[in-house]
Amino acid sequence: MREIFAEIEGDLRAVEEEIGRVLQSPDGMLTDAAIHLLRAGGKRLRPALALLGGRFCDFSLSRVLPLAVALELVHMATLIHDDVVDAAEVRRGIPTLKATRGNRFSTYAGNYLFGRSLGLIAGYRDRRVCRVLAETSMRMCLGELQQICTAFDLSQTVRNYLYRIRCKTALLIAASCDLGAYVCGAPRSVYLALFRYGYRIGMAFQITDDVLDLAAEQRQLGKPIGGDLRQGIITLPVIYALSRTRHPERLRELLLKRDKTPEELEEAIALTRESGGLDYARQMAQRFVARAKAELRRLPDVSARAILYQVAEAVTARRF
Repeated sequence: MREIFAEIEGDLRAVEEEIGRVLQSPDGMLTDAAIHLLRAGGKRLRPALALLGGRFCDFSLSRVLPLAVALELVHMATLIHDDVVDAAEVRRGIPTLKATRGNRFSTYAGNYLFGRSLGLIAGYRDRRVCRVLAETSMRMCLGELQQICTAFDLSQTVRNYLYRIRCKTALLIAASCDLGAYVCGAPRSVYLALFRYGYRIGMAFQITDDVLDLAAEQRQLGKPIGGDLRQGIITLPVIYALSRTRHPERLRELLLKRDKTPEELEEAIALTRESGGLDYARQMAQRFVARAKAELRRLPDVSARAILYQVAEAVTARRF
């Protein structure tokens, strides 16, 4: 996805440099851990969306930069905490902080990143910026808590699933688009259209993630596939498969098993695929993308709009 952002490559480099500067800490171990995370890379989707949002009005890098960095720090912090909760050993093909430093260190490192993001946002002295990110962070936690509390619960509905991914993924992406425009002085009609666009690509992004967890190659994904099934996380493809499979009892038995063998995991994935679960999820992701593109037609015809159109298309086309 990085090639789509060629027009803002210089600004993204500035974001990367500023993240590196912000991650410097009096504690050498914490600095080393944070730099390890930075070098692990990532899509930098949220900072990029903030930078693009700002281009719909009176763009100023100095105005958007603290926001872009704060958004990425929030995202990095949630990944650290996710790896602790999920007992994940690998992410993006490299050992996680949890694997190298343990749960306690990782938890506090994630908290530190949240704290640094709060400091950056406080510099805006704008109640809306602080309120949107505070509410978004709260919703992200609620989404993750719901995911933990509903593990191995096969009674979940599509509605339950959509609420969960709205909280844990889509709202931060929506806030990135919205606030990037807002801090550059965009009118309400523009930043709210960008919020809706971001929300819809965020939903498509998470649905695609959940499909890839069942369908991607481990080498491309950068972590073991089937992680959600191992943890009892019931995602959209599985919810659909449960109502359509020709072998409901067997699928339920596999999903409810706490310690699945590799063969059982493969069988559960095969039943989900054969039932049309992956295709159903892909189609829903495409519907969210189509609605995101419709929001772009409400926006001024600037170069950033064309880039956002490409982002929407790339969200469901990716392989990792």
